Amino acid sequence: MAFSIINSAQLTGLGASGVAVETDISRGLYLFQIVGLPDKAVEEARERVTSALRNSLNKNPKSENAKIIVSLSPAEIKKEGSYFDIAIALGYLTASETIHFDATNKVFVGELGLNGDVRPIRGLLSIALWAKQKGVAELYIPIGNEREAQLVEGVTFFLVPTLSALVDHLLGAEYLNTVSPSIRIETHEHRGIDFGDVKGQVVAKRALTIAASGGHNIVLYGPPGTGKTMLAKAFHGILPALSNEHFLEVATIYSSIGLIDTVLSGNPPLRNPHHSASHIAIIGGGSNIRPGDITLSHRGILYLDEFPEFDRRVIEALREPLEDGSITVARAKGSVRFPAEFILLAAMNPCPCGYRGSGIKPCSCTGVEIARYNKKLSGPIMDRIDLWVPVQHIEYESLHEVGNNNESIRVQQKVRELRSLQEVRVGKLNGAMSSQEVHTKSNLTESAKKQLQQFAERMKLSPRSYLRTIKVSRTIADLDGSPTIEERHVLEALQYRPKLDS
Repeated sequence: MAFSIINSAQLTGLGASGVAVETDISRGLYLFQIVGLPDKAVEEARERVTSALRNSLNKNPKSENAKIIVSLSPAEIKKEGSYFDIAIALGYLTASETIHFDATNKVFVGELGLNGDVRPIRGLLSIALWAKQKGVAELYIPIGNEREAQLVEGVTFFLVPTLSALVDHLLGAEYLNTVSPSIRIETHEHRGIDFGDVKGQVVAKRALTIAASGGHNIVLYGPPGTGKTMLAKAFHGILPALSNEHFLEVATIYSSIGLIDTVLSGNPPLRNPHHSASHIAIIGGGSNIRPGDITLSHRGILYLDEFPEFDRRVIEALREPLEDGSITVARAKGSVRFPAEFILLAAMNPCPCGYRGSGIKPCSCTGVEIARYNKKLSGPIMDRIDLWVPVQHIEYESLHEVGNNNESIRVQQKVRELRSLQEVRVGKLNGAMSSQEVHTKSNLTESAKKQLQQFAERMKLSPRSYLRTIKVSRTIADLDGSPTIEERHVLEALQYRPKLDS
């Protein structure tokens, strides 16, 4: 009997960490024990590994008089999931001197079925990026994770279909297939509802184009049935496809929850949680800390319909990501900082019944109900939203107009050009500029500055709202093809401030 070390890895937050699987076999009554802070899924690996060895290699640890101790090192880090099944099986085979191979600079991850099949794991992309950073030469992964492995270069990935095929490969009897890198698997430029399908709403379309071009947060408010939800769906179609760098960020997040296939198109993510969704579902957390919808909308859109109806804790939790582009989820077992740089697109009614000031139907809400409804959105949240856009009732005749089915493609191309311009000028979108960059890169003319200061004093704008108005003005100037911010750009940006600022 002998001792062996097989390298493995596990998902930790959105990253990965290495785990050494140490196996010691000594004579004695049968015992198979896993130590090193394993959770229930890791402890159950004993039965999965035992059955897989018996059914695929005709090797049954229970039939031998042996004491098997598997230690997952470092011992002070909690081990979670089914990442270590293959490594534990190989550790037993090498420690029992059934097979011999050089395990140096090789990492094995994957879940075993009872028949010896290797099943996919979540978070493989994070593990692959960790392996590349650590200089791992060979990473053995489940065949079901091939598409994630294609996104990473610099590591040799071997696709493992079964435990017996892996053993044959390590012994040189038969060789496993490797992965050919491909940074982008699919590309779909047009998606969802076309901008041309939305009748009327010229002001709203203009505001959405500004929001998409500069990465600004936006709220659409108006009576029911005026097209707010349709505008939100069309908004997704004018955002350009993700760059390779941003695509990899988003893919890593979705890989961690096993939904990598939903983002392989390369389109920005769109998350649309219902207002009854729990705080943890939107913010993130749980017993095993997982990202919520705020993080799943990273580099894309977080659409919140019926904005004031969301839980107050959810709305207030938006402060951090809207300001910093990240969210910290703290629990008793630890804290994780998730990326959360998204465009907030919210829709709401002007009052509980929805018809206040609409001119369509009389409002049936009392003054107390309206006041309570308005209080659901705090001043700090309203400050962090750049554009407040009314969506009015449209004339019935316009519903019969024939739309332009190519409008989204044209707008998307314009948005892509403006974003490239901003990247050259500042290295980021206008909506993400710091206060220092606002002062040095916005090119605000003196007349526009005086105009802004006059209206800021009259409207009692906070310093944050003041700076955000300049950012929106910069995007409007970019749309206008102007290198400087003129008075007309400032005046249009001020029109998008919420009424509560006045």
